[in-house]
Amino acid sequence: MIILSVDYGRVRTGIAVCDKKEMIASPVAVIKEIRQDVLADKIAQIAAEKNAGQIVMGLPRNMDGSEGESARNVRAFSELLKEKTSLEIVLRDERCTTVTAHGYLNMTDTRGKKRKEVVDSVAAVIILEDYLNFRRNNRNE
Repeated sequence: MIILSVDYGRVRTGIAVCDKKEMIASPVAVIKEIRQDVLADKIAQIAAEKNAGQIVMGLPRNMDGSEGESARNVRAFSELLKEKTSLEIVLRDERCTTVTAHGYLNMTDTRGKKRKEVVDSVAAVIILEDYLNFRRNNRNE
């Protein structure tokens, strides 16, 4: 199944997608949009173009596992996205994904404007890879 991944942000939202065999996660885009309804429409359009069967969204938890305002915003946006796409939305803990994304970009010496343009899509790839690993490890359950 093709799965679309969303790293939701107030200004920039990263999008990634995997192949039908759920082996490779690839960055798709970073959407710069602050209006939630417009953002949801753009993501729904990408999901339709990619033929996605499911969406996984990063859920920003605090380091102690609790949820704050950002998590509440993601939960609310996921409901809007579900209305727009009719797809199942899975929320995955995304603690440290942006930090990991910055680490990857350090390894590739991606700096400045280019870094800002891609970090959110790299974070979406990390969220998706984590979810794909979870699915592989829990197929028999």
